[in-house]
Amino acid sequence: MSSASWSRPHRPHRPVRAGATVVAALLGLCCVGVAGLGVWNVQAVRQADAPVRATADAFLTEVTAGDADAAYRRLCAPARSRWSPIGFAAWVRTPPVLTGHQITDVSVATRDGRPTGTVTVRLTRDGGAAEQRDLPVVKEDGGWRVCGDPF
Repeated sequence: MSSASWSRPHRPHRPVRAGATVVAALLGLCCVGVAGLGVWNVQAVRQADAPVRATADAFLTEVTAGDADAAYRRLCAPARSRWSPIGFAAWVRTPPVLTGHQITDVSVATRDGRPTGTVTVRLTRDGGAAEQRDLPVVKEDGGWRVCGDPF
């Protein structure tokens, strides 16, 4: 026998398997992160959806009841600057007056870093005429306010 030393058999390295494992782990982590962000966004929108809907519903309920003073207080500052309380009340009472409403959709978005909402409503007027309108709602002074000419 020769004096050559014994050596272990050569085991091939498996860089492809190791790389694939790392890529799969990173991809799984990304998927979990994307899913988490998606759930967070849905919750944020749903939490904003309810107050936007409630603001629009209260505003339209007050207009329908003829309580123009209460409805006026729900207007945003730019809308109040366009309307005096007396002018708004006269506009609310101008025929054909609003007799009912049904909210059909609510969407919430952020524009220029400011949360905004759009409430799609079906308005019913005396005499039975109905029409669909979009009612803009904005976040102002910590609350939601109707901002625009709703009818």
